Amino acid sequence: MAKVAFLGLGVMGGPMAGHLAKKGHDVTVYNRTTPKAEAWVKAHGGAFAATPREAVAGAEIVFACVGNDDDLRSVVLGDDGALAGMAAGSVFVDHTTASAEVARELAEVAKAKGLGFIDAPVSGGQAGAENGVLTVMCGGEPATYAKVEAAIGAFARACRLMGPVGSGQLTKMVNQICIAGLVQGLSEGVHFAKRAGLDVEAVLDVISKGAAGSWQMENRGKTMNQGKFDFGFAVDWMRKDLGILLDEARRNGAKLPVSALVDQFYAEVQAMGGNRWDTSSLVARLER
Repeated sequence: MAKVAFLGLGVMGGPMAGHLAKKGHDVTVYNRTTPKAEAWVKAHGGAFAATPREAVAGAEIVFACVGNDDDLRSVVLGDDGALAGMAAGSVFVDHTTASAEVARELAEVAKAKGLGFIDAPVSGGQAGAENGVLTVMCGGEPATYAKVEAAIGAFARACRLMGPVGSGQLTKMVNQICIAGLVQGLSEGVHFAKRAGLDVEAVLDVISKGAAGSWQMENRGKTMNQGKFDFGFAVDWMRKDLGILLDEARRNGAKLPVSALVDQFYAEVQAMGGNRWDTSSLVARLER
């Protein structure tokens, strides 16, 4: 068991930190809103700190899961940032879905201070975090990854080193590219089945057993048909992720016409007031 710190206690970070505590790790947490940190400690034990620098004191591994590149820089850099308080040889593990560019930037700063850095975005959503079954895609040095793999296992069912720093974020971009197309296709299928007068749930039940089957169909098909969109991963977050991957595609020359189109469709959902609806709400724009 390790002494660890966890920075960011949102819908993902809070449960992830909780699993670390359940596995017996000595956990100190930090959150921008102190009441949330206090509530976490009341539920899980451990301790909370007023700044990232204070939270990481003595930690062998520092985990973070915040909103975006700028949020990440705010908890990592500066006099009160995590890197200012970490001991040489310790490792920073970033679970934020951010750009590969910021991962490489922060890894260089960490290296200059004698610290390890792993970019480790996750897939599985709020339910995956709560149930401890996330998929974690990592970038970094093999020796550094070896120091943190076991601890990540507290909240992951799959964890793999994908290559050097930035590779985890790039892999997460591939994940989001694939999901965007799947959700749009499923939305169109549900919409078509309704217009055709079919029993939508019966259709989903039978085709999910064949080549069309997917996690999205199994877990979101029925709720899409029912117009329920309160299952965690929000449209605002998906648009952030799509923005990151489309920026990366402009840099590397990848052609992502479907992802770009789905990003526009999510913008329409936002205009409908669906910012906090989950990503399956793509069907709502078809049902208007």
